[in-house]
Amino acid sequence: MTGALPEPAMISLPDSPATLRRAAAGLAALCLLAGAAVAAMPSLEEGRKFWSLQPVADPAPPEVKDAAWAVSPIDRFILAKLEAKGLRPAPPAEPLTLLRRLCFDLTGLPPSAEQVNRYLADPSAAGHARMVEELLASPAYGERQGRHWLDVARYADTAGDSSDYPVPDAIRYRDWVIAACNTDMPYDRFLQEQIAGDLLPAESEAVRRSQQIATGFIALSRRFGVNAETEMNQTIEDTLNTLGQATMGLTLGCARCHDHKFDPVSAKDYYSLYGIFSSTRYPYAGSEERQRPENLAPLISDEERSKMEEPYQAELAAVDAELAVVKKERAELRAAREAGLPQPGKRSNLELLDAFRGLQKRRQDITDRMPEYATAFAVADMPQAANARIQIRGEDSKLGAEAARGFPEVLGGWRVPAEARGSGRLELARWITDVKNPLTARVMVNRIWQQHFGQGLVGTPNDFGRQGQKPTHPELLDWLAARFVEDGWSVKKLHRRILESAVWRQSCADNAAAAETDPNNELLWRMNRRRLDAESLRDALLSVSGKLEPGPGGRHPFPPKQQWGWSQHNPFNAVYESNRRSVYLMQQRLKRHPFLAVFDGADTNASTGERLTSITPLQALFHLNNPFVHEQADAFVNRLNAEADPAKRVDWAYRLAFGRPAESEETAAALGYVEAFAERSGDARSAWASWARALMGSSEFSWLD
Repeated sequence: MTGALPEPAMISLPDSPATLRRAAAGLAALCLLAGAAVAAMPSLEEGRKFWSLQPVADPAPPEVKDAAWAVSPIDRFILAKLEAKGLRPAPPAEPLTLLRRLCFDLTGLPPSAEQVNRYLADPSAAGHARMVEELLASPAYGERQGRHWLDVARYADTAGDSSDYPVPDAIRYRDWVIAACNTDMPYDRFLQEQIAGDLLPAESEAVRRSQQIATGFIALSRRFGVNAETEMNQTIEDTLNTLGQATMGLTLGCARCHDHKFDPVSAKDYYSLYGIFSSTRYPYAGSEERQRPENLAPLISDEERSKMEEPYQAELAAVDAELAVVKKERAELRAAREAGLPQPGKRSNLELLDAFRGLQKRRQDITDRMPEYATAFAVADMPQAANARIQIRGEDSKLGAEAARGFPEVLGGWRVPAEARGSGRLELARWITDVKNPLTARVMVNRIWQQHFGQGLVGTPNDFGRQGQKPTHPELLDWLAARFVEDGWSVKKLHRRILESAVWRQSCADNAAAAETDPNNELLWRMNRRRLDAESLRDALLSVSGKLEPGPGGRHPFPPKQQWGWSQHNPFNAVYESNRRSVYLMQQRLKRHPFLAVFDGADTNASTGERLTSITPLQALFHLNNPFVHEQADAFVNRLNAEADPAKRVDWAYRLAFGRPAESEETAAALGYVEAFAERSGDARSAWASWARALMGSSEFSWLD
């Protein structure tokens, strides 16, 4: 059966449990329809022949003609491909260009005047290496590197349900990621703690709490509907989508409704993983029907917690017992209606709903009176683990055969031992980071490469399957992956390897012949010019204005929980401005932060492997009119006014904004603009502020050579 599918904009997904279930069934049918014309899932034997599923090799760097240019093994892999096409690499970039590139790559901030002076005083390889070490040791490094991972982890400070309830404790996971990057936590351990930190041994209570916080990676899976717990199959799908793409470049979600049409991942594989997470207890952020958080992980001892909650436990137990009766009656009523049988019990559906809401209100009143203590938005194992059954066409109401909890067959097919206690998350974390897994190291190496070059060796960082792109330099990818594991999964060592290479030090100089042969620069005959991402652009504005406040962002000023009562018709919505770094901004799922939305920030609803770059009139208008930009420009002028000489003031502005001195023509143009503006307006200060906004909105400020 063939035919045109509806355009995406024609598909509407009303956000309520019943309509979402019907929509899921409809989308499942569309998936089947779309897949009817393509081949079935590849066999395991065929699948294992695909490049990304073969064991990581350790190739020797190739011989090259221009050995003098190749200062590192990385360069030999790049140069061999260029020489084969008769191409030459671009000349090296100027020292000031390199320093600006280096600072934004590692810290997301422009270089300080002091860093510029030191780098220019010693632009040698040794001086460059010292600057790399300084930046890697800076707290700003973890904030920058952590933001990259938070993109992949689809981090947000709200749940994403139809009311978008806040998650005040999400910041603990955010801060854990930043700290882990700063301490260069080995990447295999970094993943293990996020998947199963609560199940790993801990040498102290502080370590146990930190590991528990790390599972925010799983806990922050998106919630759906008016009662998030009734749509947990969709939340688990989000978990598996994110886990697969983030750690292994696998689109696991494509196997929810049927066997994957392109990659060797079956529906049975999907539900083998699904059972691990259906045996995991997720925290509850609150939603329209139940407006208070539940199942948060306490960050105090059991004794302290029991002592604080003891006066309220009897009241809660009584209400919970009544709630259990109401839930049972509602389930029986629903089953009878679906089967066409007479209504059981004495209470109608409306009476049961009223009773349920009344009991929920009583429960909220009790919990609102309880003293608060430190908590984490973290996961834990269910009391009883169980395998999941395959959901026919992805519908949780139509169940098929049981799927034993385990790992995809093509990657080893390991199973959670029958005698194992717990969900299987610990086993899963170890399988994903096993050195025999060919995907994990490759995927992370590709992400780090992408950070430095604007494009990965694999152009689809979240998809290493048949629908993704093949690597431009497969031997280099494997050589780097082998070194990554050999170096103890150290991300900082990987940065050092890349940043010492000649290919990274190239300029962005154009070459007509090379552009004709390789228009997309896949062979890296020059450095790619890149626009600063949203966070770096905002941080740069704060930095040059002198208003950037260093240090952690702290908690967001959400309303007290006693006031929570949002609904799908009146969802939570807030913007909390701050002069801290942009990684600390409160980020919602249903409505993005205004600055991040305009400048292509990450999608908080799904794993973002690569930021898209748009150029729109709104961005130019933002620089002209937005109060935030006006505020930074005014502060920038205050900073410049410390210099009385107008020409020196212009030069200082260029050094702060671009990391270089102003040229004589630029100084003359700036002074001419300010003089003409001041003459028309009668306000010299406004003239300087207008010029400062122009500087901040310029291409050189926003783009990185």
